[in-house]
Amino acid sequence: MVGTEQLRRPAVFLLRTLAVTACYYGAGRLGLLRHLVVEGAVFSPIWPPTGVAVAALLVFGLSCWPGIALGAFLVILSITTSLTPAVIGTLAGSTLAPLCAYLLLNRVGFRTELSRLRDGLALVFLGALAAMTISATTGVGIPVLTGRLAAGDFWPVWLAWWVGDAMGVLIVTPVLLLLYNARWHPHPARWRWKEATALVIAVAALVPLATYSSVSLLFLVYPLLIWGALRFQLAGTMLCALLASVLATLAATDGTGPFAGLSRIEVMAKLQAFNGAMALTALLLSAVITEQRNTRRSVERACQELVEVLEHLTAGEPPPPRPAEETYDADQGDGRGPHPGRAGPDAPLLDADDGPDHGAHRPRETR
Repeated sequence: MVGTEQLRRPAVFLLRTLAVTACYYGAGRLGLLRHLVVEGAVFSPIWPPTGVAVAALLVFGLSCWPGIALGAFLVILSITTSLTPAVIGTLAGSTLAPLCAYLLLNRVGFRTELSRLRDGLALVFLGALAAMTISATTGVGIPVLTGRLAAGDFWPVWLAWWVGDAMGVLIVTPVLLLLYNARWHPHPARWRWKEATALVIAVAALVPLATYSSVSLLFLVYPLLIWGALRFQLAGTMLCALLASVLATLAATDGTGPFAGLSRIEVMAKLQAFNGAMALTALLLSAVITEQRNTRRSVERACQELVEVLEHLTAGEPPPPRPAEETYDADQGDGRGPHPGRAGPDAPLLDADDGPDHGAHRPRETR
């Protein structure tokens, strides 16, 4: 039995490493399909591998870092075969930045359900904006030191690199965490399907119009984000944000729609401002709404139990026993939630009114 367990652990580690490597490499190839040029340097407006790497670390723990490093190495090999100092610096930064994001998020007690405002703020300011300075600094600083990039071009290229990596975390990581925590409800209410269908139709019609129209209509995306957050929380708003970001990136790299006739710097500034504002709105608004609904549900259940206790006391009966594991916490929700770490039967994808019950939050795995 011991021998079987000893063989199983390396096999699981190997499979996990290969899976993370494959996902990172696939995301990298997708990110390389579209690019912009700033001061002669080519960069991706959204770099999905950073989001994949941070999500993998949050789900599997530090043990998956070799998969991130190997995936980054394979992506670099698909671009160049020469191992220059700049390439080594890019590889180191691509590995260290997600690790730093994970350690910072772990330090503040981040939860993968993103059901609290503090989790949304932590992912934005620690996981994306702070940690991704490492990859941008190493990726741009070493070419400047070796003379491959002019010193005067450092800040424009650094900003483009940093924003691209940060956008990967802000858009891709929440979607992957949403899929990880999702749980299908077999019998959703009929009206939820109708509203979800209406939202999908509205997104499919308005988002392409906003991102490809020659008239500046990008503001049309924000009502859809608000609708998705209010009725479907993280699922509704982040999926809408992902589609809008992808279409806006396609329009920007093609120089069409609201990005037509702009210089390269103007295209980068307009695209990154739109993507950043949209991702922040989607992530933080859904976190606030989910936290408020969990708090309301906890208070309602506490009041219901108090009424039951008073009824028993009035009738001269002892109060009903309360299971030791049931606790009420306005910050964590109630203790009678579904399977730890998973969305409940009323998951936000299908429950547009009640939202998920993230009562028994599962601590993040660090194995």
